[in-house]
Amino acid sequence: MWYEVKEDFVTFRIKAVPNSSKNVVSGILDDALKLKIKAPAVEGAANKELVKFLSKLFKVSKSEVVFVGGETSKQKRIRLPYNEKVKLFIEEIEKES
Repeated sequence: MWYEVKEDFVTFRIKAVPNSSKNVVSGILDDALKLKIKAPAVEGAANKELVKFLSKLFKVSKSEVVFVGGETSKQKRIRLPYNEKVKLFIEEIEKES
C-alpha cells in the first residue's frame, strides 16, 4: 500500500523523480506515489522542493511535512497531517489506479 493512516497522520511512500519540467503527481508506481519534482537532486534541493510542493498541495505548513525514511533515496516515506484535502486526494488517486 502506498499510504498508511495512523491516528491523525498519513504516511506516503513516494518515488521522487527530480529534474522534471514541473512539479506534478504522476500516479501510483510499484506501490508508491510517483512525484515529479523540478529541482535537481543536489544538496537537498529536490527534498526542499518536494516539501514545498506537498505543503501547498495539502494546505499544511512545511514543518508538518516530515521525512520518516529515505531522505537521501528516490524512495521516500513522508508523514503529514491527515486532513480533508489528503483524504480527497487519496480517494481520487485510488479511482484513477
